[in-house]
Amino acid sequence: MPHPVDPVDLTAALIRCPSVTPVEGGALVLLERLLAEAGFACTRVDRGGVSNLYARWGAKGANRSLGFNGHTDVVPVGDAGAWTHDPFGGDVVDGVLWGRGATDMKSGVAAFAAAAVDFVRQTPPDGAVILAITGDEEGDAEHGTVALLDWMAAEGERMTHCLVGEPTCPNEMGEMMKIGRRGSMTCWFTAEGVQGHSAYPHRAKNPMSALVALLARLEAQPLDAGTEHFDASTLAITTIDCGNPANNVIPARGTATVNIRFNDAHSGASLTDWLRDHAQAVAAATGVKIGMRVQISGESFLTPPGDWSAMIARAVEAETGRVPEASTSGGTSDARFVKNHCPVVEFGLVGKTMHQVDERVEVAQIHQLKAIYTRILTDYFA
Repeated sequence: MPHPVDPVDLTAALIRCPSVTPVEGGALVLLERLLAEAGFACTRVDRGGVSNLYARWGAKGANRSLGFNGHTDVVPVGDAGAWTHDPFGGDVVDGVLWGRGATDMKSGVAAFAAAAVDFVRQTPPDGAVILAITGDEEGDAEHGTVALLDWMAAEGERMTHCLVGEPTCPNEMGEMMKIGRRGSMTCWFTAEGVQGHSAYPHRAKNPMSALVALLARLEAQPLDAGTEHFDASTLAITTIDCGNPANNVIPARGTATVNIRFNDAHSGASLTDWLRDHAQAVAAATGVKIGMRVQISGESFLTPPGDWSAMIARAVEAETGRVPEASTSGGTSDARFVKNHCPVVEFGLVGKTMHQVDERVEVAQIHQLKAIYTRILTDYFA
């Protein structure tokens, strides 16, 4: 029997692959070699210049197929000189593993891959174990998990349940899992007025005044007070600009941007209508033309608490002594795509250093995560 796969060694090896999105960097090649040697049928599902890997152990169309979704791409390192250790060195110092992706989320991919390889070798399950790994989660996310799911639909491949390995714990290992996510959307407003001298404002139509009035309307009252499983939706003004170099000229054009994180009381379409209604009201009142462009990054979704989330919670409690809170907080993840395919829950490491200079993780947490994933695999196929 081969030796168990060390998830720390595997994480370090993945960190040494410089896979800054969308560059593959050798990370998926490394994973494919490991999984193929363990009997996984591996397929590269590359699209739009993005590298993705689909790996299945067991029969296609099995009655039960436990899936794992994760990513090996990472954000840029920033100022490499500010790092204590080489961001692509994968150094382990005093029980801590350093490097870009140590937390988000090469450790999660490594922990599940290690657990899955050991599991199918030791106790071949009655069903299938699937890994759907993308190289485009940190980028535009157009040709990553979406491409994998499109390919799966075309090929008749299916996960009955899916675990996403994003870091979910704010401070302590085991304290939180994600059973849903808020929706996210951005709206860019463009106001077209009439340029004029600031000493004669009545001869101009000030686009900035219109934008200020519009933004005030949008912030005037909360979108909602929250729902059963979600906190209140939020709207944040992120930019307001006109590029005007003169202090005595009313500009002809101005722009503003807002970002909304919304719960299941809304949809991207309903909020787009709400934004448009306010823009039209301000335009009518000021005589300034206001256009808008909306990008919906993802709708809110929820995997209702049930057997799947309870199984994960039991595994986490058994290995950490903590019952994870079932949360919908935070930003978006690729779970927003998987939720259209099958029930999905997220659980992973403590995420305090993700995307930061000196990203790092305690090696004990990686071993703990592998143990949790092993227990989930065992319980799922019991």
